[in-house]
Amino acid sequence: MANLFTRLKDSITADLHEALDQKEQKNPIAMLNQYLRESEKETERVRKLVERQYRLKDEFSHEFQKAQDMADKRTRQAEIAEKAGETDMYEFAIKEKQEYEARAERLQVSRRDSIEQLEALERKYEEMKHKLKDMHVKRMELMGRENIARAHHRMNQVIKETADKPYSRFSEIDRYIEDLEYKVNSAYYHNTFDSKIAQLEKEVEKQEEVQAK
Repeated sequence: MANLFTRLKDSITADLHEALDQKEQKNPIAMLNQYLRESEKETERVRKLVERQYRLKDEFSHEFQKAQDMADKRTRQAEIAEKAGETDMYEFAIKEKQEYEARAERLQVSRRDSIEQLEALERKYEEMKHKLKDMHVKRMELMGRENIARAHHRMNQVIKETADKPYSRFSEIDRYIEDLEYKVNSAYYHNTFDSKIAQLEKEVEKQEEVQAK
């Protein structure tokens, strides 16, 4: 039984979500909001890529400087070994110098490439931010137009209703007041009839007494 209720609840929830999705798809403002949310997420991803590229550029610069410093160091050491007549040490220093220079050259190329890529990413990121801002402005414009359209629609409905039925409604009110007045007057007449008859009876008796004398 519990499983049955669970399946029933899940089925109703799924139907409700589907109905809401269909309603949202028919609403252009809701669709635009969804598109804006997706665009904001994508812009945030690009921002993180730009930050990563900055870090890569700095790392390339750091590694290039380290390789260049080591190449310069091995150059000085090779000169010292050569003057001292230490052939093995001289050859080792020269080999190390060449490896560090090759690494520095490769890192220098990678650093230049990373700078160019970073500049391209920054331009694209700025363009995306402008597009996103334009979409926010467009959404506000559409929301304003939607509000105006809804307001005019409601006002037109009120104007149409009051134009079609004013006199009939006033007539109904007049008839209601007339009926109410009639009921009040009828009740008053009925309530005072007996006292009026009694007063009239006394006056008639007085007149008869006067005539009898």
